[in-house]
Amino acid sequence: MTEKVAHFIFDVESIADGELIADVRYGGQGLSPEKAIATYQDELVEQNGTTFIPYTYQIPISVVIAKVARDFSLIDIVSLDEPHFRPHVITEHFWRGWEMYGQPQWVTFNGRSFDLPIMELAAFRYGISAAKWFKNDGYRSPRNRFTTEAHLDLQELLTNYGAARCNGGLNLVAQLVKKPGKMDLRGDQVQQQYDEGKLTEISDYCRCDVLDTYFIFLRSMVLMGKTTLDNEMQLVQKAKEWIQQRADTSEAYTAYLNAWRDWEKPQDKKVEKAEAAEVTSSETLTASEGSDTSEAAAASETNDTRETTNSSESSGTNPG
Repeated sequence: MTEKVAHFIFDVESIADGELIADVRYGGQGLSPEKAIATYQDELVEQNGTTFIPYTYQIPISVVIAKVARDFSLIDIVSLDEPHFRPHVITEHFWRGWEMYGQPQWVTFNGRSFDLPIMELAAFRYGISAAKWFKNDGYRSPRNRFTTEAHLDLQELLTNYGAARCNGGLNLVAQLVKKPGKMDLRGDQVQQQYDEGKLTEISDYCRCDVLDTYFIFLRSMVLMGKTTLDNEMQLVQKAKEWIQQRADTSEAYTAYLNAWRDWEKPQDKKVEKAEAAEVTSSETLTASEGSDTSEAAAASETNDTRETTNSSESSGTNPG
């Protein structure tokens, strides 16, 4: 490990625990796990218009982490326990990895409300210690909502800790910096993907979310005055090259690059428009000058013709 990891940017995809839902919500009804999930989703659609089941009934099935250096450069991206995607192993690697790397800052988008709570509950479920995360250190305690040393939730940052709503979520904010955002899959479709055995596809979706979060993180560092816009643009270009070098190893990277757009400085756009306007104006002026020249030449020819005609007529009227 040549570069010290200072930030873990991560995202979690999860699936419903059908047995838990059957026991808690439909105890004594003899529902199978699959039937319990389907019944609960039907209720959620009727109530909320979504099939997304609350995290308390879920277990992690994919966790992707981007390792980021102190200078905010991208070091690596890993999908925990790939290709097996065992929830208990994912959870163990998640917490032990955080400790092994010296407790880098977690970075998420809406992780305060979903990603970290589900990983905490998974540790509880599987009997895994996360003592350093749960330590009580007063205001500096890692789980303190308003301390960002241990965890920076980018949605909390952009909404002033919920004072405003982030309508559009990760998808919208990613597209503000011209990154792909949500593409083929949505979070509420993960359960169906899992039921169809598409575990790699779920991991790829999670990987793309992590890339979006990384680029939002970079712009947030500009917002917070921790780096410059020029440096951010250089880091974005380096990250793009990093993805390109690995595009053959992951369909997620190929899809992400296919949807890639470059963000441009607003003043650069103004300069381009001004230059285009100058070219158009110059072309119009040239055309106008050409038209004026042609009209002057035509007028000159007409005058010459009139003078010649008048001269001829004057000669013809004299008697011989």
